[in-house]
Amino acid sequence: MYPSKLNASAKSHLLVPLALVAALGMSGCQTARNSGTTGSIASSAAPRGEADWRRDVSSWGERYRKDPKNAEAAVNYAQALRSTGQREQAVAVLEQSSIHNPNDTQVLGAYGRALAENGNFEQALDVLSRSHTPDQPDWRILSAQGAVLDQMGKHDEARRYYASALKIVPDEPSVMSNLGLSYALSKNLPEAEETLRRANAYGSREPRVRQNLALVVGLQGRFKEAEDIMRADLSAEDAAVQVADLRNMLASEKAAPARKGKPSPRMLQQQAARVE
Repeated sequence: MYPSKLNASAKSHLLVPLALVAALGMSGCQTARNSGTTGSIASSAAPRGEADWRRDVSSWGERYRKDPKNAEAAVNYAQALRSTGQREQAVAVLEQSSIHNPNDTQVLGAYGRALAENGNFEQALDVLSRSHTPDQPDWRILSAQGAVLDQMGKHDEARRYYASALKIVPDEPSVMSNLGLSYALSKNLPEAEETLRRANAYGSREPRVRQNLALVVGLQGRFKEAEDIMRADLSAEDAAVQVADLRNMLASEKAAPARKGKPSPRMLQQQAARVE
């Protein structure tokens, strides 16, 4: 960045909505310099708000401008930029840092994720492949590589990367969550749900895992159940809004007229998002 029988809504062969691509995104790929990790959604850190990230933009930005060669400053500044929607600038900062620190795996890992988040999938894969080695694989990077491949529509290849990551960290919720979303992007919603329920069992304190599970449950038309799952982390009002949005999206997909020989606009958007 998910067993039950499909109901009528799931049997209608709807396209998996763009919300699912967004949910996958680079989930499991946040970065914290000197945290001992290159990123995971399995983080015990308290959620940070917009104001927190904007303070980081200011403080880390100042440190970066004073010393652009400082890898720690670059990684944290770029993370703050990404978290406030300034993705292109984050890529530029990490591109320069990778030139100054060509062998720093944390810089390369952050740079690869930022590239992927900005839609530069091929370049992201190249950079991520250089951020760890076959003899010392990083499960977080393996999961990130899988997430990039999923966004390119290469779901079978993506799942091989998740399998490799899970050999290192069996039952890791963040990897299993990405795996579940991968199944959903392949329209295998029962397998997606089963995988995400396992991820939620092992990572019961992870809101993102639960939200991914709720999304996949909702995609199968079980909106009340999806809303109940969302309420573990959202207010009743916010959960209802999220489910209403999903219900409307599915309805618009179902109502979209089929055009022989031509993909629907939504399909075109999906293909653009995945970049085969």
